[in-house]
Amino acid sequence: MHIGAHALSNRLFVAPMAGITDRPFRRLARRFGAALAVSEMVSSRPELRESRKSRLRLDHRGEPGPISVQIAGADPAMMADAARYNADLGADIIDINMGCPAKKVCNAAAGSALLENEALVGRILEAVVAAVELPVTLKIRTGPDPSRRNALAVARIAERSGVRLLAIHGRTRACAFSGVAEYRTIAEVKASVGIPVVANGDIRTPEDARRVLESTGADGVMIGRAAQGRPWLFRDFAHFLDTGAHLAPPPATEIGAVLDEHLDGLYTLYGAEHGARVARKHIGWTVRELPGGEALRQSVNRIDTAAAQRSAVNDYIARLAA
Repeated sequence: MHIGAHALSNRLFVAPMAGITDRPFRRLARRFGAALAVSEMVSSRPELRESRKSRLRLDHRGEPGPISVQIAGADPAMMADAARYNADLGADIIDINMGCPAKKVCNAAAGSALLENEALVGRILEAVVAAVELPVTLKIRTGPDPSRRNALAVARIAERSGVRLLAIHGRTRACAFSGVAEYRTIAEVKASVGIPVVANGDIRTPEDARRVLESTGADGVMIGRAAQGRPWLFRDFAHFLDTGAHLAPPPATEIGAVLDEHLDGLYTLYGAEHGARVARKHIGWTVRELPGGEALRQSVNRIDTAAAQRSAVNDYIARLAA
């Protein structure tokens, strides 16, 4: 698959997740075989560009290309300016968020709230595509609510506007993350447009990925929550899709090495104190299904320093390996 001039190695994408898919997460996912890791959503509002949160989200040092930066907003001119700004910072691909169901995003008429206004969708896409020479991609949901699944109409607008790839989460804005993702709408979109379509939502296992690819005809799958604490999942998925066979689960020593690398990345990006707070959820996700994992999660949630946190994790992994 290609996005503009960028050839992707496989059909596996990392879903952008606010507060999760930061630089350390993206680097691990790419190392384990994800073809593309889209950044956390950044606001198109220029007054927010120099905030610490925005600067951290736009830090791509050491990441393999292509670098895909997701922008969010509801004003076409502001979105075009944000695309130019991120292109100047080194983005290779500009992704537009029209899929986030979070209230604070939708209350600003951005994210999946834009699906209510197809005319505005068109103006935003045309403005961003015209603003940069980079390929532009789009992430959407299937519609505002189950009675108004307008993903096909939005997909046709996107294709006419020059968008190069479309990712679709199989829920509506109203569904948020409840219920079960549906893929019939994604299959309808894929059958009706000529640009690549990537399916997202409830893809937790390699079998899920194969089933969704076969049932929708999608060009790829985008994996989000299932990869939390398990960046090796992309290696597992790629092997299964290529061979039909499962890889053995990673041994404790590998899990420990991956978690240690993740902690290093978080402490470096955020600083020791803030990094230790961010790391708590990642540690919990990594050990959630392992013996004694819940006790470790509770323990690290009471630890405030990076050194003590790393020590607790290393002691736990050593006991697990033994």
